Amino acid sequence: MTPEALASACADRMWSTDRASQALGMEIVAVGPGTATLTMPVTEDMANGWEICHGGYIFTLADSAFAFACNSYGKVTVAQSNSITYLAPGAVGDTLTATAREVARTGRTGLYDVTVTREDGTAIAAFRGQSRTLDRQILAAP
Repeated sequence: MTPEALASACADRMWSTDRASQALGMEIVAVGPGTATLTMPVTEDMANGWEICHGGYIFTLADSAFAFACNSYGKVTVAQSNSITYLAPGAVGDTLTATAREVARTGRTGLYDVTVTREDGTAIAAFRGQSRTLDRQILAAP
C-alpha cells in the first residue's frame, strides 16, 4: 500500500466513528502522509456572546485536522499537548478550513502545525499539537 493509500484508509477508518467531527459538519478535503485539510461551516449555534465563532469550535476543527494528519501512518496516535493562538474572528456563515502539516516525527512523538483560515484566506488561528503514538494498529482486523 502506498503512503497516500495508507493515509486515506486510516482517515476512512477514523471518520467512520468520529461522531464529534461529523456532528459539527466537518468534511475531510484532503489527507496524506502527515497532512490533512478539513472544513467546517460556522452555524448560529457556534456563536459566542459577541456573535462570533466560539474559540472552542475553532480549536476543535484544528484538533480534528491534527488528528487526521498524525494518524496517517497506520498506528493509533493521540494528542499529548496542544495550544492555539487566535488571530482573527470567524463569523456565522463562514466556512473555516484547517490545514495540518507535520513539522517533525521522531520515535513515538510528532509535532504538527495547523492553520485555520476563513474563506477569504485570512488566517484566524495558529494551532500546534504534539502527538504520541500508541502500540495499536489503526487498520487491525477486529
